[in-house]
Amino acid sequence: MGRGDFTCLGNLIKTGLLVGGSGLIGGGILHYFKKRPDCEFELLAPNSKQLSLRDPEDIRAYIRRFEPEFIINCAITALDASPRMAYETNYLGTLHLARAAMELGIPYIHFSSAAVLPPGENLTEEDRLDLTPELPNYPKSKLLAELALAELHQKYGLDYTNIRLAVVYGAHDHKIQGFHRLLFSLADQTMPVLFTNRRAAHSYTNAKKLPPFVNHVLQHREEFGGKTWHFVDPLPVLLSELILTIKSYLELKRPWEVHLPYPLARFGAGFMHGLIRLLGRIGIEARMPAELLFMENFYQTQTLSGRRLKASSFVDPRPEATVFTELPHLLEYYLSRWEALNLITPYNQDFACRLQGEDFVRDPARVLAKLDHEVRRPFLE
Repeated sequence: MGRGDFTCLGNLIKTGLLVGGSGLIGGGILHYFKKRPDCEFELLAPNSKQLSLRDPEDIRAYIRRFEPEFIINCAITALDASPRMAYETNYLGTLHLARAAMELGIPYIHFSSAAVLPPGENLTEEDRLDLTPELPNYPKSKLLAELALAELHQKYGLDYTNIRLAVVYGAHDHKIQGFHRLLFSLADQTMPVLFTNRRAAHSYTNAKKLPPFVNHVLQHREEFGGKTWHFVDPLPVLLSELILTIKSYLELKRPWEVHLPYPLARFGAGFMHGLIRLLGRIGIEARMPAELLFMENFYQTQTLSGRRLKASSFVDPRPEATVFTELPHLLEYYLSRWEALNLITPYNQDFACRLQGEDFVRDPARVLAKLDHEVRRPFLE
């Protein structure tokens, strides 16, 4: 029996290390493998106190103790992280995990970002930004990590898979960032006009589809090893269309259907940045949304080619699912969460009820009438 292996119902289990298990991607992967009935893989998911990517001694001690048979790295910093934080987490942490995997001779699965790509249409896995000092901290650190992994593979035989994601959407993200920042700004009515143009389109990544892909990658190392893979929905989405669709779902009056020119948007962001710095000098703490660092991207098209993945042996478990089909569920989940946390005003209290719980508002007796039927169904299965 090899490192980290034990048997479950006669099957050999491989134990892996998952870093970043508290995030949207890592949490989904952890939940997926816990629910797998075949017991093929088991994941160890230490929190940051048990294993910090910024501390190589933590990594050494944990891996020596548990001897995992594969490593999955989903950990990232915030978009506006300091240079040191981005460097130590996104780059050095990635490098330390990769070196450990290389020395143990085990697979390493790394999650990267479309932030390493330039604007453009149908970008391939071979496309990358130029590595320059002027790059913001986040894309610079993620790009460095990708380049280092490729070099370790070519020179030293690292068995790795680099999964590059676009704009990720999914439920159970405890941070308001990325796509969910867009939902929040609309729900909180802080977007008066459209901060984009009519042509800007982007690729999107469905977080629910990632765990089956990771499972497939682990089972097919020869096909998926040593390569970068774009994991995105087949069709890109116009940002203005997405915003107006969310507005329609929420029955909002704003944002008005006016596309704010980029020079005005950039001026406004600069003014806000200056105001926040001024407030900081008089002891009032405030922060700009990190996404505003990438405001130029709201006005530029960036779509990723999924041709390589489509030609592979992986089969999309839900080809019909897109960011538009998932919107009702996402809005129900996040509106309920943000209202419970008093982050937004419950301006549209009937929204979630229209989707699933309409009886609670209009016919509460019917809720109790359903109880007997629900209890007849096993709860623990």
